[in-house]
Amino acid sequence: MPKIKHIALSTQDVEKTAKFYVETFGMKEVGKVDDPGTRGVFLTDGDINLAILNFKNDTAAGSERGKNFSGIHHIGFQVESLEAVAERLTAAGSRRRHDVEEALGVRPGTEGNVEVKWTGPDGIMLDVSKTGWLGTPTFGH
Repeated sequence: MPKIKHIALSTQDVEKTAKFYVETFGMKEVGKVDDPGTRGVFLTDGDINLAILNFKNDTAAGSERGKNFSGIHHIGFQVESLEAVAERLTAAGSRRRHDVEEALGVRPGTEGNVEVKWTGPDGIMLDVSKTGWLGTPTFGH
């Protein structure tokens, strides 16, 4: 069964938002990102991660939100089979977000923490990958 692996929050102030979750809920920082499309901090409670992100351009954020959007940006799922989930998402009417993947540097066929972006209901973006995040268990553990 797929598992929620992270929830991504888009914010204009990464440090302030991350500090809130660290100080209020005791989450631990397990990583940072600063690439052409995104700057952010990754937090964990040991089971699920929060990605606190500031998008540098509208394409990386997804054109329907833009870089100035604040709120839940996407929910990430860890799955056993990208192909099986792609079939189910397509059957449910979701479409793959190649535009966002390209802006974030996601390359087809790469191994590791590849997150494939999809549309979800109510405007929430979804991403799926086979691997978990730092500080979280992987399948079978």
